[in-house]
Amino acid sequence: METLRDILDAAARGVFPPADGRTTVVPQHSARDAGVLAFTAHSVVFTDEDPEWVHETLRGLDCDPLAATMNPRFLAAFLERTGRRAETIDTMLVGPPLPGEPPLALTEIEDADHPRIVYARGRRDDVRAWTAEGGVLVMGRGVGGRLEVSVEVDDGVRHRGLGRLLVGAARHLVAEPLWAQVAPGNARSTRAFQAAGYRPVGAEALLLSARPRSAGCSDSRS
Repeated sequence: METLRDILDAAARGVFPPADGRTTVVPQHSARDAGVLAFTAHSVVFTDEDPEWVHETLRGLDCDPLAATMNPRFLAAFLERTGRRAETIDTMLVGPPLPGEPPLALTEIEDADHPRIVYARGRRDDVRAWTAEGGVLVMGRGVGGRLEVSVEVDDGVRHRGLGRLLVGAARHLVAEPLWAQVAPGNARSTRAFQAAGYRPVGAEALLLSARPRSAGCSDSRS
C-alpha cells in the first residue's frame, strides 16, 4: 500500500496523485497527526479511522466533490469522530535542498528548554533551531515524517527580507526536500517562501491529537 510518506516524497519531486476527482485514504504515519491533503483534483485523507466512513461521509455532502474533503462539514465530522482539534487550512510548499553554506550567519540553539524548541516539540520530532540577528529558524519532522521549517522574525526587523533569507538558508542545512505550511491569508510569508525557491503543491488541514506544549509563543508555521 502507498503510504503518506510515499505520496509526500512523490509530490516533492513534482509527481502528484492522478487528477481524477477521487479521495485516497491512507493510515496515519503517527498517532499525533491525522488530516487531509488536497492536490489538484485529488485528495488524501490520512487517518486510522475506517476508510468507508470517510467515503460515506464525503458522499453525503451537498457540494462540489472536488472540494468535499476541505468542506467545513466534512472537517467538522472528522474532528467530532476523532476527538481532535484543528486550527486552519494551510498552503503546502516545498523546496529542494541547496549546496553550500547558508547566506547568513546562523547559531544553533543548544538549550533544549528554549521556548521555541519546547513549543515545536509539540508538533514535530527531532527538532533543531538556529538564531540569526532578529530571527529564529526551526526545523523538525512533522506530517508523514517529512522535514518541516518555520521561522519567526522580530517585530523591529520586519519588512527587510529576513524571513526570505531565513527560509532560504534552511535549504542549505538539509539533504532532502524541506516543507512549509503557511496560512493562505499570510501573504507576506507566502511571498517570502516563494522568493526563496519554495513552490506551492497543495493544501493541508491538520488534525492534532493534543494541544502543543506552549511557552508563550505561537507557531508561525512559516
